[in-house]
Amino acid sequence: MTTPLEDKSTVAEIRQRFDHDVERFSNLESGQTATIDAPLAMELITQAAVAARSPIDRVLDIGCGAGNNTLRLRQVCESDFDVDLVDLSQPMLDRASSRIKEINGGNVRALAADFRDVDLAEQSYDVVVAAAVLHHLRDDADWEAAFQKVYRLLKPGGSFWVTDLVSHESVAIQELMWQRYGDYLTQLNGKDYRDTVFAYIDREDSPRPVTWQLDLLRRVGFESVDLLHKNACFAAFGGVRGRR
Repeated sequence: MTTPLEDKSTVAEIRQRFDHDVERFSNLESGQTATIDAPLAMELITQAAVAARSPIDRVLDIGCGAGNNTLRLRQVCESDFDVDLVDLSQPMLDRASSRIKEINGGNVRALAADFRDVDLAEQSYDVVVAAAVLHHLRDDADWEAAFQKVYRLLKPGGSFWVTDLVSHESVAIQELMWQRYGDYLTQLNGKDYRDTVFAYIDREDSPRPVTWQLDLLRRVGFESVDLLHKNACFAAFGGVRGRR
């Protein structure tokens, strides 16, 4: 990734791309194919959310897309809950709301907004999930502010679960894992597809190492953190807020 942070895609540009990509994100079984192990990661974070806190009464889905993670959480949870869906894209929110209401009797609220800006009540969520969205954060201050906000939004004992593209601390390991990811994309749909995915990652994304993010979770206050899964440039992980 060579594009400097200051030259990355704007929020409006990212919103526009996702407005036209709803169908690709609407398959619960396959997840997002450009993400390695997407179905497994989704299963792990939703199972971890239920294991960490039960019952679950209220959920926040950041960058919800077409709603796959909340749908899977509802299947694992086996009881209704209220959910706030936050996404830049109104078409994504429309699809997510419709799909979730089909299987969940709780209140579903859709908020077309940047998570960093939306006004949400503190200590009001049992679970916060963020799938393939945090890599759009930019500098250190942006990352820390976002993690602090999630911590404040969680009830004591609540948990935060993430699946995302990650980078690596070592340049050599970054190159190795990026090569492995490129091989995966090529096998999936050819070299042109690989180049297309790499191009929009370079324009839009600024991922951080999972090691760095786990440290940040602890720094903003999470009592326990766990790495659930990692394969090449993708990881599933999270943290639990203490009960005090």
